[in-house]
Amino acid sequence: MKAVWFERFGNAAESLIIGEQPNPVAGPGEVMIKLKTSGVNPSDVKKRAGAFPNLLDDGLVIPHSDGAGIIEAVGTGVSSERIGERVFVYQAQYGRRFGTAAEYVCLESRRAPKLPDNTSFDVGACIGIPILTAHRCVFADGSVEGQTIVVTGGAGRVGYYAIQWAKQAGATVIATASNPADERTCRDAGADHVVNHRDDQWGQQVLDCTRGEKVNRVIDVEFGANLPEVLTFIGTSGTIATYSSTQVKEPKLPFVQMMFMDLNLRLVIVYAMPEQAKEQAIRDTQKYLEEGKLQHRVASNLPFNQMAQSHELIEEGSVRGCVVVNIDQ
Repeated sequence: MKAVWFERFGNAAESLIIGEQPNPVAGPGEVMIKLKTSGVNPSDVKKRAGAFPNLLDDGLVIPHSDGAGIIEAVGTGVSSERIGERVFVYQAQYGRRFGTAAEYVCLESRRAPKLPDNTSFDVGACIGIPILTAHRCVFADGSVEGQTIVVTGGAGRVGYYAIQWAKQAGATVIATASNPADERTCRDAGADHVVNHRDDQWGQQVLDCTRGEKVNRVIDVEFGANLPEVLTFIGTSGTIATYSSTQVKEPKLPFVQMMFMDLNLRLVIVYAMPEQAKEQAIRDTQKYLEEGKLQHRVASNLPFNQMAQSHELIEEGSVRGCVVVNIDQ
């Protein structure tokens, strides 16, 4: 099969190799999927760049955890009725060496849920990390109906879906964006208000939107950088659900202040979600997709031979939506 892999860490153009690898074989409890698309996420490019030094200890790595395709074969213990099923793939390269940057992938049957018939393979490649992370951030701490939620970076891959999950669940949503185009994106996704997180004291803008009422939850893309402002508008016993802190990698917490606010801090990474939470997120996602309730943004759709460029787009931070690679092209 054709595949992209790396045998050493480095920049995308120098480390990613395009060539042929042996076709995988579905083992017990596994399915073999002929992939149509592969989703590229920040975690994928960080792994390739060397964020996990022991990643290559057992040999080459085919990157990417997300994707979509059609089941072509099943291993023992899996119903043959699954053959021909359209599926999306998640966690393909979590704790494993072989991900979705290839024609075929074999993995646990449960990591390949059914992709609704009305949903494209491009969208299927956006589910694993962006949609499931957003679902966890919004719903991990109970119902959001009637609450006020702030979504920072609402035009980003996760934030865009977090706005939709929260709004459709009955929350008032305040998003942050740094330019008019991103503001429109947030409003199109359902945000009731949008403030500019590039402004000084943007937390006051949030309070202006709520007429001084503190908010219940914050879904945050830049925890360390945003925390000082977040603490100005989050209410007592509020929850901060965060999935990234790129600018300030090791934030220093004002413990006493946060303790006396009785705050809840939830750190989210989709791989470590409890299986029950993953299953619920998948069921909700399938239902919303079938009913056409989720909007999607595939910001870049590249052919297979431009895999390095897909990584570069993520690293540059020049795209807000999902980056998808078409395996057939």
